[in-house]
Parts: sequence; structure tokens; C-alpha cells
Amino acid sequence: MTEKLAHAPGAAPVRGPRALIFELGAPESRCVEAPPLDVPMGVVDDLLGGRARRAPLVLPNVTELEIMRHYAHLATMNFGVDSGMYPLGSCTMKYNPRINEDACRLPGFAGLHPYQPEASAQGALELMSGLSDVLAEISGLPGITLQPAAGAHGELTALMVFRAAHTARGDARRKVIIPDTAHGTNPASVSMCGWETVTIPSNEQGEVDVEALKAALDSDTAAFMLTNPSTIGLFDSQIVEITEAVHAVGAYAYCDGANLNAILGKARPGDMGFDAMHINLHKTFSTPHGGGGPGSGPVCVTEELAPFLPGPLSVELEDGTFGLGWPEHTIGRVRSFYGNFGVLVRAYAYVCALGGEGLTEVAEQAVLSANYLKVLLQDAFEVPYGRTCMHEFVMSGARQKRENGVRTLDMAKRLLDYGFHPPTVYFPMLVEEAMMIEPTETEPLAALDAFAQVMLTIAEEAASNPELLKHAPYTTPVRRLDEAGAARNPDLRYRPPEA
Repeated sequence: MTEKLAHAPGAAPVRGPRALIFELGAPESRCVEAPPLDVPMGVVDDLLGGRARRAPLVLPNVTELEIMRHYAHLATMNFGVDSGMYPLGSCTMKYNPRINEDACRLPGFAGLHPYQPEASAQGALELMSGLSDVLAEISGLPGITLQPAAGAHGELTALMVFRAAHTARGDARRKVIIPDTAHGTNPASVSMCGWETVTIPSNEQGEVDVEALKAALDSDTAAFMLTNPSTIGLFDSQIVEITEAVHAVGAYAYCDGANLNAILGKARPGDMGFDAMHINLHKTFSTPHGGGGPGSGPVCVTEELAPFLPGPLSVELEDGTFGLGWPEHTIGRVRSFYGNFGVLVRAYAYVCALGGEGLTEVAEQAVLSANYLKVLLQDAFEVPYGRTCMHEFVMSGARQKRENGVRTLDMAKRLLDYGFHPPTVYFPMLVEEAMMIEPTETEPLAALDAFAQVMLTIAEEAASNPELLKHAPYTTPVRRLDEAGAARNPDLRYRPPEA
């Protein structure tokens, strides 16, 4: 496999692997040196219950310069939005303006202690109240909690609110209906709430099969969960009929807000008939995420459900100051303190910078970018749902697999050689060999064109030289891994060689 590799315009050269930090330096090298222990070892051992270390701790012998060079090199090996396009569908990996970072690092925010008296935290409480007002307007749902730490946590919180409202009426329901396009967190949240998941199919247009939904709805239905726009990038044209059918049996309609980026300023879930939704601040409102955090998943609910929200909430008092209050029938805390405050600050800075018109333009540009890419790629790849999409679209590598034996995974790996992060693959599962692409509104036209050209080149390679793709990538520090083996048997511990 020595074929010459063409790279996307502007793609940075990939640097090769380097020694582990334990393999650098020399025995006499030091960065810092701790003073000798002045507590008798027996005392330490007693304090630790006999668990004091007997052998010296194995640490790398390196200088400060070696440490800085090592980790600077590792940083260049990482891929992020700052280094290239990140088209992960349903993830909204947009650029985070640096002014947001400046805002959340202001001493009055970054230096706050969560146990400070309310009188000395008025700025933070006012920000939380203001952000709640903004989210209420955007969602069309007036009751807001900022506590949930991420989207899935928001799902669980909303379901707990539904359960409390049903219980308050003496209504013991057990069933939650979801479509087959749902995020995997939806059924997980249902199970954690102690309920049963019922899955219904999509119709040929990729929307909810309304007849299947109506057949599944009954007096035991607690809620229906729907992502709208859906995970195949489509806005469900039957949404009002859907929510009316759900309400007709006394159940609640929940909107998974993962794809809110597509409808900001254009449509409000509350106006569609949803009773609750979560909003991923780390997606739509521009906080860097991935690799486990940070996240924030505020929940918005109807006025009827607001008394059941978790607390405490930031509320404006009669004298114009701000304090913490508890909803009348609260389900209690769902997180320590008041939410992931740094993400709340970033989101508020983002909203203040853009304003209403700017947020609407976010949706317009995100939808335009996705449809632009779809048109450029639809002849080279199968697009199972060809109508106008929202902020993302799903195409399939089924043709390449059928005609050339090249899988979607092979094409995703090949993208790495061209300097692009792959899109989401094999999700949603109802599309064979799925590739879900979300460019976001922050990618310039040149980046969209470059990505499309690389995808078209890969489609040509799949037809002319399929073996090339089956062994990609070639230019990354580590070649193709046994991903299943790595997930099942991870090796995360450094073991020094035997002396």
C-alpha cells in the first residue's frame, strides 16, 4: 500500500508517533523535587490504614522543557474544531467564539464558591435568571431548570417530572413510546425512570408512522419522546397531529432538543404541542464538547409542569434582587448545586453576542450548509431521504459496499488521510451503511467545498481501487485498530519494564 496520497487543500501534515513520556529523559533529570517527608512512615501508614506505598513511585525523569515539548506534540496530534471541519451528525460540533471563554473566566464568575451567600452572588444569579428567560422564549415553554449536566440527564429529569405529575393525579402509567430514529439515550432514560420502552417504526418518508403511534397509545402511556428535527435531519410535517394524539390519551409529549440548532428563531417546540424538552447548551449554544464534557442540558416545561421541576431555581425577588427558590412540588435536586455554571456563562455570552436575529441566522445557515453538501454528494452516494433536509442529512455507503465491497467504515477511515474528521457512521440504524453529516453554520464555503471534493474522490477510489480504502488510514500516528478488541480489552496502564 504505497499509493501516493492526495490531501485536502489546507490539510496540515500529520506528525508521526513519539516516545511515551516514561521513555524520555534520564535518571538525573528533574522538573521539581519534593522536600523529604518529615512525618514518620509508621504514622503515615496508620493514617492510611496500612495502605502506604512501600515501593518508590515510578515517575518519568524529565525536565520542564521535555514535559512542555511532549504535551505540545500530543496536542498537535489531536483533532478538534479549531484544526478542521468536524461533521459529526447530531453532535453540532460548531466553533466556539473565544469571547465565550473570556466571559466564563471572569473572576466574578470563575472565582465564585457555590456556598457563597446569595447577596454576594447576584451577578451569577441574574445571569441564570436571564438565561432561563431566553431559553423559555426560544422553546416556547416557560418553566426552566438549568441543573441537568447533559442532554441525557435532561431527558431523565423531564421523565421524572412527567412521573411526578402523573403520580400527583394518582395515575400509574408505565409505558413510553419512542420512534426507531431515537437517540440511544432515550430508551436508556426511560429504563432509568423505571418505565418500559415501546418502539414504533418510521414511515417511508422517514417521519413518525402516525398510525403505528396511535395504535400504541393507550391509557398506560406516560409519554412519547421525539427528536424534531429527527436524527435523519428531517422536520416531521405531522408534528401537531402527533402531539394531539399523545395528549388525547393523557400522556405527555417530549422533544429531544439535540437538533435545536436547525430551528432557532424559526419554530418553537412549545408551539408544536410538546410539554417538555431539553436543550443541549454545549451543542446549540456553543460550548466546546466531546471526550466526555463539559455539557449542560437545561429542561424546559409547560406552566402546568413547572411546579414539579428540580430546584433550587434562580428567581427575581420583589426588591429587584435575585435569590434561590424551590418549585411547590419539586422532584428535588438532580445535580449538586445549580448546574454546570461555566457552560451557562458561555451560552449567555453567545446569546448576547448574536441576539434574536443572529440566532435565527444560525438556523438558516446551518440548514443551507447541510442542503448544499447533500446536493453535491447525492449522485455519488445513496441518499435514502432525498427531500430538503434540516441541519444534517443521512447518506448511505450501501452502493459502494454492494458494488465494490467497501464499507462506510472504510470511507470514514480514508477521510482521515485527507485531514477531515469522519461524520457519524452507522447511525441511525434504520439506514444501511449510514453516514450522518452535519456541517454546522460556522464552516465557511471553502471548507464545505473541500469536504465534498474529498468525499467525491473517495467514492472514485472505492470504484477504482477498493483495497486502498480497506486498509486506510495511512498517514495517522496509529493505523487502523481492532476497535472491538480495544473497547472490550482496553490497555490503559503503563507498566515499566522489569529491572
